[in-house]
Amino acid sequence: MSGPIQSIERAAAVLHFLGAVPEPVALGDLARALGLPKPTTHGIVRTLLGVGFVVQDPESGHYAIGGGLTRLGETLDPHLLRSRAANWADGLAARTGLEVQLGILSGSAVELLHHVFRPDDSPQRLRVGELQPLHATALGLALLAFSPAAVRPRDLVMTAYTPATVTRALDLTRAVQQTARRGWSLADGTYRPGVAALAAPIRHHVGVGVGALAVVGLRERVLTPAGEPLPGLLEQLVAAGSAISDRLEERL
Repeated sequence: MSGPIQSIERAAAVLHFLGAVPEPVALGDLARALGLPKPTTHGIVRTLLGVGFVVQDPESGHYAIGGGLTRLGETLDPHLLRSRAANWADGLAARTGLEVQLGILSGSAVELLHHVFRPDDSPQRLRVGELQPLHATALGLALLAFSPAAVRPRDLVMTAYTPATVTRALDLTRAVQQTARRGWSLADGTYRPGVAALAAPIRHHVGVGVGALAVVGLRERVLTPAGEPLPGLLEQLVAAGSAISDRLEERL
């Protein structure tokens, strides 16, 4: 049986100490109190700072317990996500000329939290509140790949919406793994014939996926004939997803 992991024990000691003192603590004082080398202590507190468990006073440089610990287990408010994403989603639709969807995990489905119409005069209907399948949509693949609360592919009922829909757990698992490797997802006619979509995760709390942002449109408006994202489109989508993720962290 393996023993305790020293680096985790030391990080826990730092958190216990900072949580017990009333004022921010200088790095040297923290190292002496814990009996650790100063470089080791610095590495620990910088890591804890990066994940929001520790904060640093901008004037003194001293360290204190952060708010990240109090939010462990906290569920992100969908209204907050929608409000932080709305401007970026609207701008993405205007720049790309495509429909933009913001989705969150809802049991074994995707729930559309925000929907921006294509900026044209074609008939469209508002899809906010609509439930879409995880296995057949770009939003669903992104949530399966990046949300720790997502169900396993083998536990899904995979309805065939088009001839291109993935209906085997092994194939879906491979698609999810590919999405996780490259950081974005692609759906090519798997939910609606002739319609393609790209999606990027929205992350919160140390990179945990809490939603996904997608551009959706006719295949030729999203993909090349070879099935690759059109030049510049993926970059705009990923940048918008990253910007929304950064806005969520503003409440830290």
